[in-house]
Amino acid sequence: MKVIGLCGSSGAGKGYVSKIFEKYGIPCIDLDRLYREKTTKKGTKCLEELINTFGKEILTPDGELDRTRLAGIVFEGNGAKERLNKLNKITHHYIKIDTEELVADYKSQGKKAVIIDAPVLFESGFNKMCDLTISVVAPLEMKLERIIERDKISPEKALARLNSQLSNEELINLSTYYIDNSNIELKAQIENILIKEKIITKE
Repeated sequence: MKVIGLCGSSGAGKGYVSKIFEKYGIPCIDLDRLYREKTTKKGTKCLEELINTFGKEILTPDGELDRTRLAGIVFEGNGAKERLNKLNKITHHYIKIDTEELVADYKSQGKKAVIIDAPVLFESGFNKMCDLTISVVAPLEMKLERIIERDKISPEKALARLNSQLSNEELINLSTYYIDNSNIELKAQIENILIKEKIITKE
């Protein structure tokens, strides 16, 4: 079974691309969703370690992780970089464990491939788990438009977000393949990769 790392900057349309892969019978592990729905849930070792590091104020009244409050503690004030490094070290460790369990499960089901959908695939080191990597790229104007519409934020904030992420060129250079999401031949691009990697056969 091939493990495929899928990445792309905000607004590139990575989620849409992953849904096309699923139509070919390739399951997708969305690391953002995994983080929210499993890794940091009440009673997990990950949440316990986050509480020990950042305090009980990161919790909601019913004991779940309050991600907004955690973000406020991590990113505001002096020492933000150091706190972010601590947060990433904790969460990446536990997300990796949960991801490996899911990958093993899909392998036992006889799947030919699985997608690991990670917004910061290379920055987090999750690319080391993958047999190949694919970046989804799109023009800056298109990404800005999508972010502003989706997240209801100002153009300035949307641009600042993109400037803090890897550029299209950097992602293309780091990845095995790239998918141009401004291209109408999106499905054909995906099919070509799957055929080249012998995950599907040419009809």
